[in-house]
Amino acid sequence: MNQVDPAQRFSVDAVRQFEADDAMKPASAKLGKVAQQVASQYRRDTMSPIMVGGVLRLAEFAILLVSGIAIFAWHVGLETHLYWHYPIVIAAASLLTVIGLEVGDCYQVGALMRPSRYLGRMLLIWTGAFAVLAVAGFFLKISEDFSRLLFGLWFVTGLVLVLALRLVMARVIRRWARNGRMERRALIVGGGKAAEGLIRSIEQQPYNDIRICGIFDDRDDKRSPPIVAGYPKLGNISELIEFARIARIDMLIVSLPITAETRVLSLLKKLWVLPVDIRLSAHNNQLQFRPRSYSFIGSVPLLDIFDKPINDWDSVAKRAFDIVFSIVGIAVFSPVMLATAIAIKLDSKGPVLFKQKRHGFNNEEIEVLKFRSMYAEQSDPTAKKSVTRNDPRVTRVGRFIRKTSIDELPQFFNALFGSLSLVGPRPHAVAAQSHNLLYTEVVDGYFARHRVKPGVTGWAQINGWRGEMDTDEKIKMRTEYDLHYIENWSLWLDLKILVLTPIRLLNTENAY
Repeated sequence: MNQVDPAQRFSVDAVRQFEADDAMKPASAKLGKVAQQVASQYRRDTMSPIMVGGVLRLAEFAILLVSGIAIFAWHVGLETHLYWHYPIVIAAASLLTVIGLEVGDCYQVGALMRPSRYLGRMLLIWTGAFAVLAVAGFFLKISEDFSRLLFGLWFVTGLVLVLALRLVMARVIRRWARNGRMERRALIVGGGKAAEGLIRSIEQQPYNDIRICGIFDDRDDKRSPPIVAGYPKLGNISELIEFARIARIDMLIVSLPITAETRVLSLLKKLWVLPVDIRLSAHNNQLQFRPRSYSFIGSVPLLDIFDKPINDWDSVAKRAFDIVFSIVGIAVFSPVMLATAIAIKLDSKGPVLFKQKRHGFNNEEIEVLKFRSMYAEQSDPTAKKSVTRNDPRVTRVGRFIRKTSIDELPQFFNALFGSLSLVGPRPHAVAAQSHNLLYTEVVDGYFARHRVKPGVTGWAQINGWRGEMDTDEKIKMRTEYDLHYIENWSLWLDLKILVLTPIRLLNTENAY
């Protein structure tokens, strides 16, 4: 059978353009009592298995490197003419070992929980790293210059230290898995026999990190039983979206046949607004896809439809970016912020800062700081009425700081403390409207902007879509640019947006 690339069948564009039946259109839904109770029981301070494995890689590299250099300093001494050769060789062997452990799947959850079963593999990889050094030394004719006793001691010491760390981590990870600290939370989309077979297969995988939290299906109890494989059906697809946000779900697994393309697209049209991985079960699928299209839970194959954006180490890099540049921004603009605060105080009565509730990551409400630009008694925290040209509610100082975006400078503190990112989709007020319609009613899939943390500046802003959102077209275009940013994110793109922001702010045509 010909191989099919799922990206050709289920792309973001296909989901956006798909016109679902009226019954499948997004609608607000309230969770039932059982679903609310289940969602509220999950703790929020979970850790990603990928992050845990990443930290362990760094820890093992550090242990091997430090132990090797310590033995070198003790046995050979730092006065040797090879004082810089030894550290380089030790670092190379440490790096080769970590790479070998990665290739040998020794950082998978199963390997971390059962280090004794991987002892032989780890010993082989550690030995292989030394063999590579020996071969390199032989061909470079420098092996006689190095101490064999030093490397013998390091071989034993490094192996013992890594095994000791693995044994400690195995106990910690098993405890984290029991108490829900380290897990990937999954929901099954679709019920019946297909869901039951999928759940049974997942449960049979030893040491997997998936916790199935429930089932959601639009079909009634006759076509989709209320209990499948011991898991309750907690609601329909619209209710799933609310549940996923409360319970911090990591993955949605759609247990529908890929041949049911119309129904799958209908589901994806609603589900892609969530910041989660979306997978299509390939457990009983007869179609064969390219290997790179699959991910696995143990040996259970899944087709990758959508990945959670800016996840795991990308999120760490982005957070570090935010902290560094927020501190720089606060330091550089502190004189401007001080002068603005004084001007606001002299111009009108009221507080210097204005706080507004806006939608943040995963649709959660956050409080955003701005310099107050309106008269205190006419401020509009809900942003129900957009600011227009020559708006009488705006003060004299307010007009200037809004045109120059100086009113946004306090948001450096939001970015520093984590409620905002420096770069991302601009957050809108919770009740922001256009012609008496909420933005969510104007743009289908609007909440997909909230799959990442909102930003102080963004791709839409540097491309001219800033200021008043007085037409439906402007809202739609801003959303399109925000979605483009999410789908093409990189640190380089963040840096580009940050650098271009002050230049593009010179265009004040739409800011008032």
